[in-house]
Amino acid sequence: SQYSAVDSNPLSLYVMHPFWNTIVKIFPTWLAPNLITFSGFLLLVFNFFLMAYFDPDFYASAPDHQHVPNGVWVVVGLLNFVAYTLDGVDGKQARRTNSSTPLGELFDHGLDSWACVYFVVTVYSTFGRGSTGVSVFVLYLLLWVVLFSFILSHWEKYNTGILFLPWGYDISQVTISIVYIVTAIVGVEAWYAPFLFNFLYRDLFTAMIIACALTVTLPMSLYNFYKAYKNNTLKHHSAYEITLPLVSPVLLFLLCTAWIFLSPTDILEVHPRLFYFMVGTAFANISCQLIVCQMSSTRCQPLNWMLLPIAAVLFLVMSGFAPNSETLLLYLLTAFLTLAHIHYGVVVVGDRSE
Repeated sequence: SQYSAVDSNPLSLYVMHPFWNTIVKIFPTWLAPNLITFSGFLLLVFNFFLMAYFDPDFYASAPDHQHVPNGVWVVVGLLNFVAYTLDGVDGKQARRTNSSTPLGELFDHGLDSWACVYFVVTVYSTFGRGSTGVSVFVLYLLLWVVLFSFILSHWEKYNTGILFLPWGYDISQVTISIVYIVTAIVGVEAWYAPFLFNFLYRDLFTAMIIACALTVTLPMSLYNFYKAYKNNTLKHHSAYEITLPLVSPVLLFLLCTAWIFLSPTDILEVHPRLFYFMVGTAFANISCQLIVCQMSSTRCQPLNWMLLPIAAVLFLVMSGFAPNSETLLLYLLTAFLTLAHIHYGVVVVGDRSE
């Protein structure tokens, strides 16, 4: 996230950047920045599947359930921080080795768009479901708060030409890593008790995500957009062109939310992790196509093609054509979207490398 971004976050400027400047010197100059980026992403993927093994249905942190071993929390916390560090170091390695390229920016931000679902769903396991946790639908909404916060920054760049990194990202990554380690020390039972009056830690978790989006990310993006408007530097001028990048994310949200409410088998309750992954993968493809458009100064397409198979599955669910196959449809859809997104990434990276 250091290729073409403006970062005014005090935590990043005064704490993390000096740390990253020290860490990058450890890497040999022949090490490709994109390999650093990809390695950090793979650590988040590993954390996601590691937690899926120990907490498949998000009940592991609930009372009277078998908890995730403390050692696993330590591993997840350390790997999350290492992944965050690699994400901060990749751009410094690129500048250090004179290898900064548009492909590096695309690779970095493209993987970041997919990483959103991995770290959000993984941190959910600290509280999980049950009487002391939050419902899977609340987590679904919180995931969308994070996803919209991410794409808002790239919507901003699409219209202004400048990417301002939201403050919440650095704060959240450091906080999440600390929470994992603290959980290993004190146990998940420590999160059961209220930390202030009847305000539980799960409520703090929810409030922090929403507050960060509403008080930092959204106002900052709107302010930067307003500055570009006042300075007459906007790249697009009609309301339609300005809001075009937001059409597909909004439609994805509406389709997936409709599926949740219309599901005959209560699909989100039964397969929350798989449903989150499906949503995050489709969102990542939408984001990547927006990033390509903003980098190539081309017009963003209003509809992402991945909305079509999702809409088709929703139609089958609503029509009752496959009343006993909803779970199978979700698995097939998720596998198809994942393979299609990976194929898209390989093709784009291949084209940009030529």
